[in-house]
Amino acid sequence: MRLLIENRFPRIWVPSSAEKDQRQLLIHRHKLVRLRAQTKNGLQHLALNQGLQKKRRLRSKSGQEALRELPLQCWASRRREDLFSVMGLLDRQIESLDFAVKKAAEEKPSARLLMTQPGVGPVTALAFVLTMGDVSRFRRGKQVASYLGLIPREYSSGGTQRLGSISKQGNRFMRMLLVEAAQVAVRCDPQFRREYLQRCHQEKPKAVAKVAAARKLAVRLYWMLRSETPYPEIVHVESSSRVPLAGNPKPKD
Repeated sequence: MRLLIENRFPRIWVPSSAEKDQRQLLIHRHKLVRLRAQTKNGLQHLALNQGLQKKRRLRSKSGQEALRELPLQCWASRRREDLFSVMGLLDRQIESLDFAVKKAAEEKPSARLLMTQPGVGPVTALAFVLTMGDVSRFRRGKQVASYLGLIPREYSSGGTQRLGSISKQGNRFMRMLLVEAAQVAVRCDPQFRREYLQRCHQEKPKAVAKVAAARKLAVRLYWMLRSETPYPEIVHVESSSRVPLAGNPKPKD
């Protein structure tokens, strides 16, 4: 009761029914993409059993034609045809879902703002908006990283501080999207690439560098929404200590 009277009670954001439904769109697409990956792995297994080693080129038109022409036994041939049929069906379904996600993202100004960041497409932008909700409930970027489970666990005792792996709390799907988007941002964004290579040169595992890039990306997306600042203006804001990051004017003396 005292927290309520003093207006210090933690705020809980509840998504609307429309936002919950759009979450189902993203989850459904993700599940179908995973099924398609399993189907492609099955075709790759058939090809390897017959000595056809094309790796990623097996997904190309010429690679699929080579796989179709392989002489196989009865049930192996049946499996090949079924896998091709399933993959074609999944391709059509995922294509329609991609169109729906792109349309939903373009209808949200906040998602369009996030898509100005290199590496962030309609799926990641829409998922971030639907996951974070009202970003004003977070006071700083560290809270966002903690909310998404991208900060390390702490095992401290006495005066010794020990940090472990990330907590992995929160939305696992959102973490996966951020890691994937960060890997693209590392190739397209000079600042992300510089910090990523610096961590790799410090003999840290690449997985650690990828998670660090995902954490930085999550914090940047948060500040883009909080300050309503697109890329690349947000990069200038980050590098300037004189510019208020949250877009709030400085108090006058």
